[in-house]
Amino acid sequence: MGLHGVKAVFFDLDNTLVDTAAAGRRAIEEVISALQSKHHYGEGEARAICDKVQAKLLKECHDPAKMCITDLRISHWEEAIQETIGGEANRDLAAECYYLWKTTRLQHLTLAEDTRGMLTELRKRVRLLLLTNGDRQTQREKIEACACQPYFDAIVVGGEQKEEKPAPSIFHYCCDLLGVQPAECVMVGDSLDTDIQGGLNAGLKATVWLNKGMTTPVDTSPVPHYIISSVLDLPAVLQKMEHNINSKL
Repeated sequence: MGLHGVKAVFFDLDNTLVDTAAAGRRAIEEVISALQSKHHYGEGEARAICDKVQAKLLKECHDPAKMCITDLRISHWEEAIQETIGGEANRDLAAECYYLWKTTRLQHLTLAEDTRGMLTELRKRVRLLLLTNGDRQTQREKIEACACQPYFDAIVVGGEQKEEKPAPSIFHYCCDLLGVQPAECVMVGDSLDTDIQGGLNAGLKATVWLNKGMTTPVDTSPVPHYIISSVLDLPAVLQKMEHNINSKL
């Protein structure tokens, strides 16, 4: 059981284990189609509304103590429709768009068969933990939708903690949950700002950046220990780490 020196691997969820971006694109197309066929908007108007919503989601600041995520996101749609079309605010149409977007996105969030296989094999050797930032309700719905719970020893959602990635506290909380030291853990994720910076801040043994396009980052910091183009390349990285440790012994 275990790899030399590595006792646990932490995985990010969105765009690391599941392709949230692709599911989101499918959801947007579904809303555009409904706005045209059911509500008789032109394609340009429908796309403009959806573009505005996506811009709002990127800048979203959510305080769950003040407003639930559902109300906030319906408001994004309501504002986008009004900014594009003008006239009276249309909360009913906004809610319809939001629920269509949300349900379609969740339907397309899947944990691929080969990823399931990799997690199953890895878990025979190390402990696995899912560490995702984001609103509690939103992230729990995604976890449920892609049915990834059976593959992990623990699941930690940033929105349920005092601080999210890249704060060291959430990583140390994960270590405590699994009964391991930071120097025995590896963080795998697609975000340099949260996953990699967070792993470095917390003093983890290694950080593995998933860079699907193998693009060169504009900013060269933070620097991950390893870079992979597919999450399926992770076992080879862990093997390489083990080889390096053995050669030092």
